[in-house]
Amino acid sequence: MKILITGANGYIGRRLKAKLEKNSDLNLRLFVRNKKSVLENDVEVFEGSTFDEDSLRKALSGVDTAYYLIHSMGSDNYKDLDKLSATNFINIASECGVKRVIYLGGLGVKDKNISKHLLSRIQTGEILSSLDVQTVWVRAGIIIGSGSASFEIIRNLVEKLPIMLTPKWVNTKTQPIAIEDVLSYLEKSLYLKEKENLVVDIGTHSLNYKEMMLQSAKALNLKRYMITVPFMSIKLSSHWLNIFTPVPFSLAKELIDGLKSEAVIQNDNAKKYFPEIKPVSYIDAVKKAEERIKQNQVISRWDDKGGRIWEEVHKDEFHDAIFFDRKQKDISHLDKHKIYQSFMAIGGKNGWFAYDFLWTIRGFLDKIVGGVGIKRGRRDPINLRIGDSLDFWKVVDIKKDERLLLFAQMKLPGLAWLEFKIKDDELIQSAYFYPKGVLGRFYWYTLIPLHYLVFTNMINGIVKKSENSDQTKTNGKIKRTLKSM
Repeated sequence: MKILITGANGYIGRRLKAKLEKNSDLNLRLFVRNKKSVLENDVEVFEGSTFDEDSLRKALSGVDTAYYLIHSMGSDNYKDLDKLSATNFINIASECGVKRVIYLGGLGVKDKNISKHLLSRIQTGEILSSLDVQTVWVRAGIIIGSGSASFEIIRNLVEKLPIMLTPKWVNTKTQPIAIEDVLSYLEKSLYLKEKENLVVDIGTHSLNYKEMMLQSAKALNLKRYMITVPFMSIKLSSHWLNIFTPVPFSLAKELIDGLKSEAVIQNDNAKKYFPEIKPVSYIDAVKKAEERIKQNQVISRWDDKGGRIWEEVHKDEFHDAIFFDRKQKDISHLDKHKIYQSFMAIGGKNGWFAYDFLWTIRGFLDKIVGGVGIKRGRRDPINLRIGDSLDFWKVVDIKKDERLLLFAQMKLPGLAWLEFKIKDDELIQSAYFYPKGVLGRFYWYTLIPLHYLVFTNMINGIVKKSENSDQTKTNGKIKRTLKSM
């Protein structure tokens, strides 16, 4: 059976791929924005997007079943983009003779209280179900798993706030489900004998958000108190989540807006068609997710998807940057691989070698203005892959034993990159900045003194860490270049 996974680098897509590749009867094909973000060599990989019909047609050609795991949330006009994406996909799937589309959407009912986000997910399902291709529409509420946005929010609030003032939406009911159970439903949907379109609502027992947070506290062996207040608006709640969790303001606002209405199961098709799947309880799902985090076994995270980043910044456009700060250091007496390992371990709980308090302040300021901040940390303390988030950076290129390129996702009056490169016997560390207008130029010149401190100590820290690991010393000198136009 030829299977296509769209959104293969997203939170669900990465985990579904890992699950399906264990089945030797399946022939997997991945559809991604950037081929370099796929590490596996044993699967077919097609590069493109659902907005490019030619690339989509190539990816869907010869496919029996296609998973649709795409959404555009994060873009200002994501509702329109979701409609266009789904329309393109189902039209070309029908043209290519695809027999079945499996779509993961969200629980919810179309009424006057439904949020823009949930309405978009429902409309996507309706579009995918509109043609002659059979669509299995799996609908889930909050997904609990290591790295999921919902779990990150709940976990961070519970860990950091012994007493919480909560808005009225904490009494809204939903039916959460463990990520492992979601993946089981998606896998089993391949083998359904049903030939007509099917909507399958999945979830465990109904809980409100207050109950979920209290059960999470219990699972984490914490005692927490919650006081509901009537005056906390969606905007204020979004700022609250933005500051205390890794989720940026824009995403927090969409998620909270979705809590205005209940998201509960509307049919019994999960039990009817998948009687062998017994969803685990919410508290067990939380314990499993926490265990995965402690064991550094987080396969994917909510912020994995690159979206338009690949089209906009992965082609080394920073070479046209108006400003750059470059430092070079002689590493001729050092093991190049250990230098590579040193800069690949940067960020997150590992820190930035020096002046971590400055990074923390910058991250807090970014959060205040609605940015991502540095609370996202790292998915893994040692390993990075293209597409990973790294504090307020996104990994956009990796060349083993040679290069790491990061793109800045913090709020900036311009575009910025940070590059670590091993060339011959030198480590070259470069910060590039492409300003927007006068404000961007003012921003760069204002930070030159801080850049000198931070970046000088950063390259020294990378080399020192490598020296300590192999007991080799070097007296390389730093060369610094500032360029402005």
